[in-house]
Amino acid sequence: MSQPSPWWMPDIHADRQPFLRARRRVLAALRYYLETRDFAEVETAILQVSPGNEAHLHAFSTELATPDGARRQLFLHTSPEFACKKLLAAGERRIFEFARVFRNREQGVLHHPEFTMLEWYRAGESCEALMDDCAQFLAIAASAAGTDRFSFRGRDADPLAAPERLTVAEAFGLYAGIDLLATLAEGAPDRDGLAAQALAAGVRLADDDSWSDIFSRVLVERIEPRIGNGRATFLTEYPRPEAALARPKPADPRVAERFELFVCGVELANGFGELTDPVEQRARLEAEMAKKQRLYGERYPIDEDFLAALACMPPASGCALGFDRLAMLAARASRVEQVIWTPLPLKDNR
Repeated sequence: MSQPSPWWMPDIHADRQPFLRARRRVLAALRYYLETRDFAEVETAILQVSPGNEAHLHAFSTELATPDGARRQLFLHTSPEFACKKLLAAGERRIFEFARVFRNREQGVLHHPEFTMLEWYRAGESCEALMDDCAQFLAIAASAAGTDRFSFRGRDADPLAAPERLTVAEAFGLYAGIDLLATLAEGAPDRDGLAAQALAAGVRLADDDSWSDIFSRVLVERIEPRIGNGRATFLTEYPRPEAALARPKPADPRVAERFELFVCGVELANGFGELTDPVEQRARLEAEMAKKQRLYGERYPIDEDFLAALACMPPASGCALGFDRLAMLAARASRVEQVIWTPLPLKDNR
């Protein structure tokens, strides 16, 4: 059976050149924007004692061998978040990184095992400033790529239009007819209450679905396809159970200071008002790892230095943006690997 031509064949690589040029220009333009606003570019270590502690993220592991023969397990980070927060605790105020990050079990039109994440932090500033940054990034990327429209799989969005803003609860009510906040009383979320509403909305469920499983299914099936079309959408005020690294919203502790940015149906960015309570953060990370153990039979270590840093960290907001996805939309590429210089093959060619 013949194999598809690999990306490094001269004719295939030539076809990718317009996409790669757009990527290069977008990266330079975003870097200029941040540097001219007093952000320091940082380079955090890829090897970490913990790759991150989200239940559904899967890391690459490796082993450190010391000169005396000792061996220690380390991981390639899934995000520079823990290291960046240590830098905030050390006194940095505005930082950004175009980080190479690694996530296992992720490969497809919008996913690649190794990709570039733009992560940036503002100490002493709110999520509103991050959302303003995101809106600026869309316009900057469009200008750098020489386009006035973002497109993906038949969907279009105007990168210059003011983004729509919806709370998660508003989106659930508008697109699924579900009163989400009614299932978020004090204590554990009301799994059965959410299940009843989801079933009434025609969402298929499994008997062992948890509250989080149901939430995710409604979000993916009913909400995400309806937002980010015509213009970008900020989905804000995520429920606390879905925001393990974000601080609760003071006006309504049922929800957290977390937002996501969607464009053309693509999840592009994920931002937080950062949680800085180390006791609460430990409890949340341990709960995530217990969930990971239950679902996947594995867990990752807790980074004790990260938790210690939180006690010294100032109030801050931070955001992670999938840079390759932004470049893909701006270049009007059809899949993310077209804007990655040396992508892995989608299939084993042996």
